[in-house]
Amino acid sequence: MPTARAGDRRPVLQPTVAPSLTVPTIKGKVPDMNQAISGVSPPELGETTVMTVWPSIAATGMGRFIGRLCSNQTGFGFFTLGKLLALACIPLALPIFFFMLLPGVSRRYRLTNRRLIVHRWLTDAVDKAISLDDFDSIEVVTRPGQQWYPAGDLVFRKGPVEVFQLSGVPRPEVFRQNCLKTRLAFISVRRVVGDRQLASA
Repeated sequence: MPTARAGDRRPVLQPTVAPSLTVPTIKGKVPDMNQAISGVSPPELGETTVMTVWPSIAATGMGRFIGRLCSNQTGFGFFTLGKLLALACIPLALPIFFFMLLPGVSRRYRLTNRRLIVHRWLTDAVDKAISLDDFDSIEVVTRPGQQWYPAGDLVFRKGPVEVFQLSGVPRPEVFRQNCLKTRLAFISVRRVVGDRQLASA
């Protein structure tokens, strides 16, 4: 190791010791793995939004009609009849889009850590809702004309029974996966909370 000489103002380097990565434990005692996890809260503590989507015009009959026209692949290469019709249908699609934003007509789909809610317009008024434990499977149903957007309907089932439906969901598979993951977390947290309540009773 270098030593300091007379008149030398350079600092003397001292050896450093890396901090130990070993977690101290008490001999004979197993760490408690049944403790709270940061960032994970039971649904009973509050309802929080996971994801919100607005239905596309594919939820309407006229929107699906436009989608069928625009899906026409007749033509050569990039230039197809569907692309020309897409341009021609813009004046027809825009009024449908703005009509779906009007109060009393507009709906939005909100997924929370407790349930799936259909809200009216920009308010918190609930048109319909379903708890995350009231279904066990979700099917994407793509009706004629919806694939062009892309969009689809989500059908929620409890066993073989249809219990809920969302129309014209944009990129339905993404929303479906979020619903299933949130449902799994909801059921798991409720099970853990229930076990703790029984243990403390």
